[in-house]
Amino acid sequence: MERLQKLISQAGVASRRAAERMIEEGRVTVDGVVAAIGAQADVSQTICVDGKPLRRAEAHVYFLLNKPKGYISTAKDERGRKTVLDLLPEVRERIYPVGRLDNGTEGLLLLTNDGNLMNGLLHPAREVWKTYAAQVDGLLEKRELQTLKNGVALEDGVTAPAKVRVLDWDDRLGRTKLEISIHEGKNRQVRRMCEAVGHSVRSLKRTEFAGLNLSGVRRGEYRALTAEEVAYLYEVAGLPVRGGRRKGGAWEKS
Repeated sequence: MERLQKLISQAGVASRRAAERMIEEGRVTVDGVVAAIGAQADVSQTICVDGKPLRRAEAHVYFLLNKPKGYISTAKDERGRKTVLDLLPEVRERIYPVGRLDNGTEGLLLLTNDGNLMNGLLHPAREVWKTYAAQVDGLLEKRELQTLKNGVALEDGVTAPAKVRVLDWDDRLGRTKLEISIHEGKNRQVRRMCEAVGHSVRSLKRTEFAGLNLSGVRRGEYRALTAEEVAYLYEVAGLPVRGGRRKGGAWEKS
């Protein structure tokens, strides 16, 4: 027996947190009975989400995308905007982005149907590092850089200490290029941190996530993760690594 949200996540329908919301909203049934939060089931039972039977868990797949601007980091959009899934038309599995990059931010985004890995990488306790290259207006003073490093007071709390260094100064445009590494996931965090010390962000790109980078992946393109990278991410997420083999983009666990 497993918790319902875990089974829904493993089937690639939604993240575990989103699955919990579906259960709270009465959208999930087990053998025809509306499920409650905390309910458990097994794969032999008939589990339905919005009246549709839960499919058997798909083989897990893992991809690294170099997201361009102009795409939103969701599986679908009710307003008809372009989503990151439009950039992976050949992928047949139902995959979801691990975290989000806003519409105007480009760079590294992981996508998978492995709900356990997704939840592990996004859990605050794991403190998974993400690195960004940001071009901001003006020249930052030492005290402003130190504030970014120590923690910035935002509406939703003070940010955790960050790693910050100046990469370049564009005298013609009057802009500074920064490298900023954080391990939190506050909404639009890097942009808000820079704005809080008086410098608007002109461009933002995520260059690393959990130790992976964009080497060899052009803007708008993607690649499957290697078996070694998947095993490494499992370690980062604090999950047990099982034996298995990779077939195409799919990681088949044994």
